[in-house]
Amino acid sequence: MKNQPKTDEEYRQELSPDAYRVLREKGTERPFTGEYWDHKEQGAYLCGACNARLFNSQSKFDSGCGWPSFTEPLDNKNVLEERDTSHGMIRTEVMCNNCGSHLGHVFPDGPGPKGLRYCINSLSLDFTPEDS
Repeated sequence: MKNQPKTDEEYRQELSPDAYRVLREKGTERPFTGEYWDHKEQGAYLCGACNARLFNSQSKFDSGCGWPSFTEPLDNKNVLEERDTSHGMIRTEVMCNNCGSHLGHVFPDGPGPKGLRYCINSLSLDFTPEDS
């Protein structure tokens, strides 16, 4: 992780309670409820806490899981992956490498040459259209 540019209190003031729970407390939104799970616009998905560029709409696909899913990060330097053994499971957590915020998890059941599915909470993301 590069750094934590803001204090916990600053994040608490800037983020909605739900976004704070997901981004800073490693929560998960309910499937099929997030703003971006079925989003089709072209552009980039950014960290909802620090605006680091994380995923491109070209790598987004409909996995049927109810969360935005991507085959790969926009830039591997912007995401951090760590082993997650919470909730009695063994998974790989995906975090923003700039601010350390929780984004979701990556699973080895996706399409494409690497076979990965980055399953990301909509509450962890912001979006900027391609024309911006």
